[in-house]
Amino acid sequence: MDVFLIFLAVLAVVIAFNAFKILQEYERGVVFLLGRYQTVKGPGIIFLFPFVQKATIVDLRVNVMDVPTQDVISKDNVSVKVNAVIYFRIVAAEKAIINVANVFEATSQLAQTTLRSVLGQHELDDMLSERDKLNADIQTILDSRTDNWGIKVANVEIKHVDLDESMIRAIAQQAEAERSRRAKVINAEGEQQAAQKLAEAARMLAGEKQALQLRYLQTLKDIAGEKSSTIVFPLPMDLIEPLKGIAETITSNGGKPTGS
Repeated sequence: MDVFLIFLAVLAVVIAFNAFKILQEYERGVVFLLGRYQTVKGPGIIFLFPFVQKATIVDLRVNVMDVPTQDVISKDNVSVKVNAVIYFRIVAAEKAIINVANVFEATSQLAQTTLRSVLGQHELDDMLSERDKLNADIQTILDSRTDNWGIKVANVEIKHVDLDESMIRAIAQQAEAERSRRAKVINAEGEQQAAQKLAEAARMLAGEKQALQLRYLQTLKDIAGEKSSTIVFPLPMDLIEPLKGIAETITSNGGKPTGS
């Protein structure tokens, strides 16, 4: 009799141990009744009828998954190696258990194929300069395709885009050529602006004879200040015209200045 009571006590403890489960705040239990899906329970203490109900525990926290390095051929036929990381979590525990055998393996494989497919539609320059747009495109595609698995893809980040040495040198040469082109354009624009200003100044000087003479005298002053032993300069007609006028006046008056 005592042995029987001990057996019953042990059996009760085993049943109680299997019947009650404690789930954390981030856990849910997908309950099956005789093999058929019944409900989702948790968090806290849940009760299961032994040998009749069975629960599969699902973690709802955000998961971080590395996408292995993929060989990608860009739209402009450049071979690169790309890897990425995705952040996702399970939002529908029953779908993650019922609709897919291994939700993490399925998500990893889908991420690899999606990464190759999306990047293969873009040129190398887009991969290097428009990562935010590519990340958003990959995230949108993954999120829509994993919705039936109860997965919410929160973010996708392309980590590295690795190029071979020859392509790195070609990109460096392209960047150098672009910098040289910009320098030439800036220099040409400066020359054009300077020419316009000189043309405006020439038109202003041409309209005022006195201004032209003053400019000429200023130039002579600048030259005289330099360390040179001999200076040869032309004498413009604009300066001697007044002198010729005075000489003609004196001649017409018989060699006497006007007013004498």
